[in-house]
Amino acid sequence: MEILIALIPAIAWGSIGLVSNKLGGNSYQQTVGMSAGAVLFAIGVYFVYQPTIDMKIILVGLLSGALWSLGQMQQFQSMKFIGVSNTLPISTGLQLIVNTLAGVLLFREWTSTRDIILGIIAIIVLIFGVTFTTVSDTKETKDDSKGQKKSGARALLFSTLGYGLYTITINAAGVDAMAVILPQAVGMLVGSLLFSMKQEIKSQYTLRNILTGLLWALGNVFMLISMEKIGLAISFSLSQTGIIISTLGSIWFLGETKTKREFRYILLGCILVIVGGVLLGYVKS
Repeated sequence: MEILIALIPAIAWGSIGLVSNKLGGNSYQQTVGMSAGAVLFAIGVYFVYQPTIDMKIILVGLLSGALWSLGQMQQFQSMKFIGVSNTLPISTGLQLIVNTLAGVLLFREWTSTRDIILGIIAIIVLIFGVTFTTVSDTKETKDDSKGQKKSGARALLFSTLGYGLYTITINAAGVDAMAVILPQAVGMLVGSLLFSMKQEIKSQYTLRNILTGLLWALGNVFMLISMEKIGLAISFSLSQTGIIISTLGSIWFLGETKTKREFRYILLGCILVIVGGVLLGYVKS
């Protein structure tokens, strides 16, 4: 049951790139809209569970939410530069490395030799899977294409930093999952508004992406619950198997073109991601 709970974020988060792309808007409008949707969801959760919220929970939630807004906004930026099917696998790989290292080195989640050996094998398999999904037959020579790749890489770097610190902050604080959701959502909205101060966010696209925020919030609830039950390294790694949805969905539903060779590597990469996720689940069993 714990593993099934950990896979719910994979389905929800794996669909975000597809949904937000269909709803439209720039990265600022998408992030603010998502944050607003997360706040609405968090208010509902608060009234249902009525958790106790103290000052520590408020501060941790606000900080992690602001860090998330940095990670999400930069990920949306990268999608604009290099596409959904390229951004999300790379982003997933970088986040897997950061969060798994944090879970193992900072929080000592793998204690036995068996855990360490199987965990390392699982992470290697996952990283190979992610790498295969990025294989490209296209040779870009134009300066604007090179510039887009550099901008995408820079956005991915900042996205990984924001996302990594967002989950690490929550795990290190050891706060109640249900209690932190509302302060975290407020931090997300405040952070996204601050990052978008000079941008036009009063738009129908911002309102549309409230739906994206509700989808993200659903995954976030189960991610926080999973972190408490099986730890950061396992829960986060399993949540990232959603790249199967986002990568294949971007090709089938968003029309991102791939050659036959690229598509074969993508399928192989997705299979390896599934295998790696199953191995990580087995580590905890």
